[in-house]
Amino acid sequence: MKRIITRRDFFRGTAYMALGSALGTRIEQPKRAKVVLIRHEKALNNKSRPDAQVIQRMFDEAVMTLLEVNDPVKAFRQLVKPDDIVGIKSNVWGYLPTPPELEQSIKRRLMDAGVQKRNINIDDRGVLGNPFFKKTTVLINVRPLRTHYWSGIGGCIKNLIMFYPNPPDYHHDSCADLALLWKMPIVKGKTRLNILSVLNPLFHGRGPHHFDRRYVWNYKGIIVGTDPVAVDAVGLKLIQAKRLEHFGKERRLQTLPHHVMMADIKHGLGISDLNKIELIKLGWKEGLLI
Repeated sequence: MKRIITRRDFFRGTAYMALGSALGTRIEQPKRAKVVLIRHEKALNNKSRPDAQVIQRMFDEAVMTLLEVNDPVKAFRQLVKPDDIVGIKSNVWGYLPTPPELEQSIKRRLMDAGVQKRNINIDDRGVLGNPFFKKTTVLINVRPLRTHYWSGIGGCIKNLIMFYPNPPDYHHDSCADLALLWKMPIVKGKTRLNILSVLNPLFHGRGPHHFDRRYVWNYKGIIVGTDPVAVDAVGLKLIQAKRLEHFGKERRLQTLPHHVMMADIKHGLGISDLNKIELIKLGWKEGLLI
């Protein structure tokens, strides 16, 4: 009899067994992933705008910690070569776009590592028609974390959807198979770094536009990893923790974000089980939640 994955399974962390049973697959011995969460009390100013200098320092420390080197330029030289053509896949959603300060922090370190300015481009919705992105050798994937009407959460896995000509094709079953995007020739094997801005995430919303300013909070953080699934799993945990704090009880997301687990168990894109993720937490601890 086919096992049905329930919301209770998901939130209790038993969905791995349920999903493995439903797919008829054997869950192999775990690999591990490393993710860095860094926060700074002054990452946002008194108008909730990012402080560019603080963001640069946070980003540098996170990448150095992730790659275990003591210099941000040396860290980026592990990610790119001077002759690489680097696309920064950002996110321009009007209500909560990727902060330009974070985009520029990435671009600055790419150039410091030897990539020429003309070989760096930042785009989101235009990537599929952008000639530059058709010849990239490296992608850096960066976007804000938020709840999402179609997929439960918008994270690094979903951020590559604009490389596909008809994104609604992936809306079936709560966007369960978003990980397939990562196998498309235009992106396959190119992404070196995955970054979630959690400076001011959105933790709740309703309906297709799915935005309400009341549910954005100044968390003042950045999440960084090489594994997009692990980064999203940590982001999802943060969203769940904030919802519990805010609502005073477990309140289910409007859409179950099972694409994160499916990316792991069905598609083998990365690690989604928090027990197999080394989460390194740096900086400001007040209101950490996870």
